[in-house]
Amino acid sequence: MRAIASRFRRLDWRERFHRLTLTHMRALIALTIVSFCLFLPGQMSLQPMDRDEPRFAQASKQMLETGDFVDIRFQEEARHKKPVGIYWMQSASVAIGQALGVPDAQRQIWLYRIPSLLGAVAMVLLTYWAALAFLSREGAMLAALMIAGSVLLGVEARLAKTDAVLGALSVATMGFLARAYLAARAPGIATGLERRHLLLFWFVVGVAVLVKGPITPLVAALAIGTLAIRDRGAGWLKGMRPGLGLLIVALIVLPWLVMILMKSGGSFLEDSLGKDMLAKVGSAQEKHGAPPGTYFGVFWVTFWPAAPLVLLSLAFAWRERRDDGVAFLLAWIIPFWLILEAVPTKLPHYVLPVLPAVAILAMLAVERTGLVLNRALRWLAAFLLFLVPLVFLIGAPALFLIMEEGLLILRLPFIALPFLVVAFLLGAAGAFSLVQRRPVRALLFGAVASFSLVLAAYPLGMPMLKAINLSPRLAEAARATGCVDPAFATVGYREPSLVFLTRTDILMAEPAQAAAFLERPGSGCRIAFVERRFEEAFRAGLKGDSAPALVTRVRGVNLNAAFDKQRRLRVLDLAVYVRR
Repeated sequence: MRAIASRFRRLDWRERFHRLTLTHMRALIALTIVSFCLFLPGQMSLQPMDRDEPRFAQASKQMLETGDFVDIRFQEEARHKKPVGIYWMQSASVAIGQALGVPDAQRQIWLYRIPSLLGAVAMVLLTYWAALAFLSREGAMLAALMIAGSVLLGVEARLAKTDAVLGALSVATMGFLARAYLAARAPGIATGLERRHLLLFWFVVGVAVLVKGPITPLVAALAIGTLAIRDRGAGWLKGMRPGLGLLIVALIVLPWLVMILMKSGGSFLEDSLGKDMLAKVGSAQEKHGAPPGTYFGVFWVTFWPAAPLVLLSLAFAWRERRDDGVAFLLAWIIPFWLILEAVPTKLPHYVLPVLPAVAILAMLAVERTGLVLNRALRWLAAFLLFLVPLVFLIGAPALFLIMEEGLLILRLPFIALPFLVVAFLLGAAGAFSLVQRRPVRALLFGAVASFSLVLAAYPLGMPMLKAINLSPRLAEAARATGCVDPAFATVGYREPSLVFLTRTDILMAEPAQAAAFLERPGSGCRIAFVERRFEEAFRAGLKGDSAPALVTRVRGVNLNAAFDKQRRLRVLDLAVYVRR
């Protein structure tokens, strides 16, 4: 063993990396380990992140509470914006946790995040598989590492939403399409889809529709349409058996769709297609509007640390656009990206389904020595590589100083600072490697820097930022009262995370309603959270002789409304009242 270890230490990094790709199994095991290292930290320590995550989790929790796995509701409100797939996955995850004896499983947000965690890992592994249609094993593994280390997928892996799962399903769909297309364009070099792969392709499409409606089929259809224009035909699609495919998709989707239409009286289609999807096309929803070009602008952060290599590969993509492989990747990326840029509603995760194609295209440029390495572009790429760690190194302490109160210097995230420094040094080393024309080494430095940032941000830094953890602290204050299964009301603070962490039937009240709620006759404890702005009106509404007990106050910042119109930090002060 010592001799083997000594020999391994003498190998340079290129040889070590090459040995990881000698077999597909080695590569997949290595990528799985790397993915879990990047995505696991923070899964249990991060609070429910308002607002979308706790809405998804709460709807799944209500399925378990009611036993109704057809309708989707947040409290009494119908939640018909997305299909049911992700809610079933989350409910199954929590049900398994309950069966295994996880305490208070239905309020453990990390159980609802497991589908996203597994979806993110699957997206990395499927990027490797899809990339094999274009790249060598080493190139495919590097493309998968680009996805694994990206800021965007790291965020989505920790949110109990649809997007990480959708990303995995999308890359699987496009991986099958790429093999079919390249086989038709180069007979005898690539192999077509076997029957079992064809069935699996349509099964994946059906599951994708059940998770997030038409997004994955739209990505595929846009790519197919673009290639059909380029090739003046799409005869290769006959081999995909679209008739059989539609039948498979219908068998997966229609049973639930029929049941929800019967139960909702048809309002599901109105809400999901009309009020959600088409409304996003017509106008910005929920204050998420931004001008065209926004995705291109934020890409250099959300796809860090791989984005600098993408910058160096843009000229290659244009120059080689007539190559069949490059043409397929561009058809995967550009049409969908342009639609997203044109739609007023913009959120960073919308581009996730096309990022694997971006990574594969960048690695194709590396393998074909097509990166543009002139001095000016190298220095710009190097700047982008160390910019993100630099922003974190400066921004994290600044955020603590802005958000936290009291003895500010004692509240700085000192335990996270060493990891921020390491990430900055690794980013600088990667930047130096780019300047020295060593793009692969720069990418590997960036991937390790990404891991260091993950440790600094998710398990160490963000849980220490108590100011933004309002809902968990309110739930903890309620538990500290000693009340068993109390009823709740809240005034002035209505975040979905509070519903998830307390009770489904928590009353979103006006001051007088909350006062009447506390004084209502009946057994058991009643707890009201009252924001200071409404406290005087709440007290004026109390009619009884004995006032409810004020047990504590909780101060913090609601990230969804952190600043007032004058851009000043808005600190909420919530009183916790108890009537026993």
